[in-house]
Amino acid sequence: CGGSVSDSSGILQSPNYPGSYPNDADCVWEIQVENSFRVTLTFRDIAMQSATCQHDYIEVYDGPLHSSPLLGRFCSGSFPTYVSSSNMMSVRFHSDSRNSFRGFQAHYSSIPAGHNTTIQCLPDYMHVVVSRDYLQSQGYSAERVTLNDNRCRPTVTSQEVVFNIPYNGCGTVQEENNDTINYSNMIRVESSGYIIKRKKNINLHVSCKMLRKSWQQVMYAAEDTVDVNEYQFGRYNMNITIYDSPAFQRQVRSSPYYIDLNQNLYLQACLYSSDTNLKVAVDTCVASPDPHDFNTLAYYLVRNGCPRDPSYATYYSPSSHFARFKFNAFEFMSQHPSVYLKCQMLVCRLGDYSSHCYRGCSTRAKRDTSSAEEKVDVVLGPLQLRVGGAPRGNTE
Repeated sequence: CGGSVSDSSGILQSPNYPGSYPNDADCVWEIQVENSFRVTLTFRDIAMQSATCQHDYIEVYDGPLHSSPLLGRFCSGSFPTYVSSSNMMSVRFHSDSRNSFRGFQAHYSSIPAGHNTTIQCLPDYMHVVVSRDYLQSQGYSAERVTLNDNRCRPTVTSQEVVFNIPYNGCGTVQEENNDTINYSNMIRVESSGYIIKRKKNINLHVSCKMLRKSWQQVMYAAEDTVDVNEYQFGRYNMNITIYDSPAFQRQVRSSPYYIDLNQNLYLQACLYSSDTNLKVAVDTCVASPDPHDFNTLAYYLVRNGCPRDPSYATYYSPSSHFARFKFNAFEFMSQHPSVYLKCQMLVCRLGDYSSHCYRGCSTRAKRDTSSAEEKVDVVLGPLQLRVGGAPRGNTE
């Protein structure tokens, strides 16, 4: 149950709804809609163990679960409606080991934000657009709009004032919390330079918050996309590529990728970000014949930084934005002729030796993540066992 939801509208419901939900469930849905939109969530049915809501309950958060305000916690009563202040909302459903009921059903949709400033969290910079109509309606001139660092000038068009604000320059400040690594800056809108000022200056605080967990399902070299939003939540842009040798010079482009039973696989994860103070490390890689189920028939190559397969090894990487590693295909390809790989990568602050990027093998619980770490999950495949005259993968 739970997961990432990105459609413009849809239905959320407890497991087995309208049947009884299971005991000891803990489900989290992350709803993320498009730029300049808000999430509106309306509950249509609620049937749970009531009273104090200590045992079974629903929680709604105004953004990511661990770093956003709680909008409501309930288990019975009227059917509430919530509207996010950003393009993201999280919903948590929890049940204990006691009684079980029908659960809940809710409908969500996206609505226009109706603001005069939009922000896109792109891989290398924040793209901020301020409407000139809005500025003029408030009595301000587009020529009076500057960054906190006034050496970084905007592009002024007939309709907009456009800033491309780098994550590692122009006064951008970096901060960390439980769910995100944040990049923030400030746009100043100054009043006229008359001796007697009739209007106050406006400070527009803008920030991109790069989410810790992002899920991606693609069929080969997975490439995460940065999501755009008004409240400035984004995702790190990451892909994983297979190479034909430990020299990491020629990429394998074919899909499916046909391999021999005892062949070594060489992979490189690459983070696309202008922030040079980031480091990438391999956290977990698991093989499965089903790209949608990495639990039932899972074979772990590395888990929480701890190698599980004796052939798994890491390589020196020329950049902190790269993570190189290899393993042998024998163990899982001998059992399943076609498999997928799911790899979870960690993004940490460069030089933070307390983070798991540096500490390596860890026995931490699944949810115990340092505040300075982000997680990116990618799925690639299929890898297929070569039989007969199956061709070798194309490289370049």
